Amino acid sequence: MKTTEKKVVPQPETFTPGVTKGMVRQHAFSLYHDKLNRGLTLEDWVLAEKDLVATLEAEEVPMR
Repeated sequence: MKTTEKKVVPQPETFTPGVTKGMVRQHAFSLYHDKLNRGLTLEDWVLAEKDLVATLEAEEVPMR
């Protein structure tokens, strides 16, 4: 079975208005604390931002 190595990338800009890179970084670190030594992929960053937005919406926290 062929596996592809996912590329580690620096944190991209956020795509959700009102959500900062710092908010996403903090959420990603709590989600992926086991991956921090290897670094996060683009997919990890996007999933962390989507999860953060869903959490904020569920808690009805207003985004600026």
